[in-house]
Amino acid sequence: MINFDEITDIFCLADEFCQQFTPFLEKHSIGNKPKRPPTMSKSEIITIMVIFHLSGFRCFKHFYIYYVQKHMRPEFPNTVSYNRFTELMQSNVLPLAMFLKTCCMGKCTGISFVDSTAVKVCKNKRIKRNKVFRELAQVGKSTMGWFYGFKLHLAINDCGEILSFTITPANVDDREPLKSEGFLRGIYGKLFGDRGHISKQLAEILFVDGIHLITQLRNNMKNSLMTLSDKITLRKRSIIETVNDELKNMCQIEHSRHRSVGNFFTNLIAGLIAYSFFPKKPSLKYQNALVTNQINAF
Repeated sequence: MINFDEITDIFCLADEFCQQFTPFLEKHSIGNKPKRPPTMSKSEIITIMVIFHLSGFRCFKHFYIYYVQKHMRPEFPNTVSYNRFTELMQSNVLPLAMFLKTCCMGKCTGISFVDSTAVKVCKNKRIKRNKVFRELAQVGKSTMGWFYGFKLHLAINDCGEILSFTITPANVDDREPLKSEGFLRGIYGKLFGDRGHISKQLAEILFVDGIHLITQLRNNMKNSLMTLSDKITLRKRSIIETVNDELKNMCQIEHSRHRSVGNFFTNLIAGLIAYSFFPKKPSLKYQNALVTNQINAF
């Protein structure tokens, strides 16, 4: 379980963000303001959602009822019922997403990795019976086979910090997000991808924007010149696979118990925020790896 100091740090950061974002949100909101403010503040809701993904619990209902309401009374004295909290959680998806974008993203170092991972919303045998995501999710194929749901496209730096992300239906090509200016905003230098990102036209477009797209070659493609450092870094592209694994198995961004679309997005965004608070992330010791491989080459 996480300790009190970590909860305090998360709450303080969320509270500082909400103090600046709430007046802006109220200024641009349409409609009448609620006559009575919610019992729990936005910062408390964000904090509880984030610490759930850091706690090791697998069921949010059990975490909220049997842990937050019983053992965290001093930290959260004004808790509401579970049903009411799920309503507040989904109504605060915009502050949650903005908190992720403004406070939890890393900075580009000139070496970035991009990849997509499958986010299943149900098992394959229940695809035709799924009603929650009937108009949104699609059937796609990954290296692990066919699945029903979405794709999470990630871009990270060599320190394991998330630089950008986007969510698309499962049947969207991996190269489509790279064509969007918003996905690669703030990213420069060398961008390492897998064979699913191979595209001569895309590489030329990104090169004009100051991004050098480097990918592995297919078996039927001609060999191309590549510097030794780029070859070594390309071999270390598994760092983003490790990040995807931690997001799924430790932050629990993927499960088949969603009862609404809003619940899906809040769970996924909260999981990404929780990952940013990991004390140790998968990182690439670039200089050490380069020197070691040069020595082995000789």
